[in-house]
Amino acid sequence: MHSLCEVYGPYGIFAGRDGSRGLATFCLDKDALRDEYDDLSDLNAVQMESVREWEMQFLEKYDYVGRLLKPGDEPSEYTDEEDVKDHVKHD
Repeated sequence: MHSLCEVYGPYGIFAGRDGSRGLATFCLDKDALRDEYDDLSDLNAVQMESVREWEMQFLEKYDYVGRLLKPGDEPSEYTDEEDVKDHVKHD
């Protein structure tokens, strides 16, 4: 059995979690990672800019596969022809 760090490298701690807060605050403690949607409303402007910068880096390197849903949101199915930018939402 492999640990998440062995399988996913340095980002293994984020597997299955919303890592936005951890990336924005440069904190990898479990308290900074959420298992559910995090609205990030308490982050300051600098931290939110950091979230956007991380998002752009990840979009350049990885395929877009979906987003975390807010409570009450309905899941969507995406096709290969749809533009990823249509699905990336900033609150």
